[in-house]
Amino acid sequence: MRANGISYDTGFLAGGSSTHEPFDPEVVRREMRVIRDDLHCTAVRVTGGDVSRLDLAACAAADLGLEVWISPFTCDLTQDELLAVLADCADVAERLRRGGASVVLLTGAELSLFTIGFLPGDTLDERLSVMAEPARLRTAMAHVPVLINDFLARAVEVVRARFDGPVSYAAIPSFEGVDWTPFDFLSMDLYRSAQVADVFDDAVRSLVAQGKPVAITEFGSATFRGAPDLGAHASGVVVRDGAVAVGLDGDYDRDETSQAAHLVELLDLFDAAGVDTAFAYTFANYHLPHRSGPRKDLDLASYGVVTVFEDRFGATYPDMRWEPKAAFTALAERYRWATGRGR
Repeated sequence: MRANGISYDTGFLAGGSSTHEPFDPEVVRREMRVIRDDLHCTAVRVTGGDVSRLDLAACAAADLGLEVWISPFTCDLTQDELLAVLADCADVAERLRRGGASVVLLTGAELSLFTIGFLPGDTLDERLSVMAEPARLRTAMAHVPVLINDFLARAVEVVRARFDGPVSYAAIPSFEGVDWTPFDFLSMDLYRSAQVADVFDDAVRSLVAQGKPVAITEFGSATFRGAPDLGAHASGVVVRDGAVAVGLDGDYDRDETSQAAHLVELLDLFDAAGVDTAFAYTFANYHLPHRSGPRKDLDLASYGVVTVFEDRFGATYPDMRWEPKAAFTALAERYRWATGRGR
């Protein structure tokens, strides 16, 4: 692949909570150095709902020579509110581009689920309830492609007026029906679960066959036994109090080996299929820290390649409140060879 990447969450904002707290600029800069020097990434997808945080993280990555994909990931905004966010992100992206950075701007992520106006419901919980009812979902899905493409046409117009670099969108593969004509990359959040495993390889190849460079903007696994088979739905084992994760819904066994193997296997698949860029999900899930006690270890549900601690520093990086998982080591080795540093 041309670019080997990982996603970096600056804070998904929902229900008055953030998935990255505390957000310390010096820690962000340190983690970007780890992403470049130790994970051997050449690209990073910076996500989140606060433009100032996206700006800071994108600048830190660009200063290190990483290719930066700026990816606003918002929740429960109206379409007009999201367009305003995208305009601000385009200004950030253009400033970085003019400074010599390699920048791609995404016009949102998984909009049908997280933005008002595509599926019924003014809140994420209301839209998720539609997703859980097949009859309602089938009816709603019929309207989604037209609504999505109408919005994306407006979004592309807004961002291209401000940003003179490549543009894409992080799509849900199953039903959004994106028209990729106005975009420079065909980009999808793409997880392989047991449910789609038999068609997954062909689906990736069919994306590449469409002719535009393909970016897999998310792929990965949580850290408990059986999580790879659940794909993007492994986070469903988390019990929440409102938007805040408080525990797990059952007893799960840690399985870092399977998480690591899953990442490497998919990278091999993407490489063989001709994918241009891939972003492992994710560097850290700060909102899912390790805790002791039955059904308390939220890190088991984390897709992060590091285990986050609330009350201590790690051993490998004594200045960081996390410890690399097996997935970190496997990803670093895979990317080291891909970039020629291990040859």
